[in-house]
Amino acid sequence: MEPVTLFDVDRYAGRWVELARIDHRFERGLIQTSAEYNRNADGTSEVVNRGYDPRKKEWREAVGKARFVGEPTRAALKVSFFGPFYGGYNVVELDPDYQRSLGSGPNRSYLWILARQPDPPRDAVERVVKRAAELGFDTSALIFVTHDR
Repeated sequence: MEPVTLFDVDRYAGRWVELARIDHRFERGLIQTSAEYNRNADGTSEVVNRGYDPRKKEWREAVGKARFVGEPTRAALKVSFFGPFYGGYNVVELDPDYQRSLGSGPNRSYLWILARQPDPPRDAVERVVKRAAELGFDTSALIFVTHDR
């Protein structure tokens, strides 16, 4: 996956709401999911993934650390939630205003569509989904996430 270049980690920092994802075991069944990125003094970023499990009626949270693979202006990162084990995370599409983002793992089996708000304009979401399809993702596998208002 080719990451975004001219990436600004400070503009990317903050809270993102997960609009849709290709399901995986870490988030299976969760709703109201979000990710928050906060830059650390050492150049890494703290990552806090959060979601609500309606079956268990509880919030789940995972705190990890992200670091760049190469230059910080290229949105290729490795993220760890489990000690020394890192997985790839790439921002592969990002609107110029840093309001919508398309993130993936090192291949096409992981995909997240993120936005700053849970209800962005429908046409904007459709453009991101279309772009994901152009990049070879199976958009028919997307799960659109429920968010309370």
